[in-house]
Amino acid sequence: MPFAAFGLHADIVRGVKDRGFTRPTPIQAEAFPPAMLARDVLACPMTGSGKTAAFLLPIIHHLMTKPRPAGAARATRVMVLPPPRTLDAPIHQNLTELAAHTP
Repeated sequence: MPFAAFGLHADIVRGVKDRGFTRPTPIQAEAFPPAMLARDVLACPMTGSGKTAAFLLPIIHHLMTKPRPAGAARATRVMVLPPPRTLDAPIHQNLTELAAHTP
């Protein structure tokens, strides 16, 4: 199943393709449907399984498609708190690359 089948915004799918991803990993395929409905997802996949994209792609999609509350042009809408702070930079890098074609 391609990434576009999950209803991700076309600009996000372009970012995914730019990274060379063609098919979602198992954790992504399972996490996307509830995450796209803004439901909680709890999973414990292994390192390298694609879990960062599993939560970032639906977040980017929601940020692009949901209107901001009135008067909240710069309001924080998402906060990612990785357990070890050393993951901050790699998560930010993934976000920047996956959202490369988004506003």
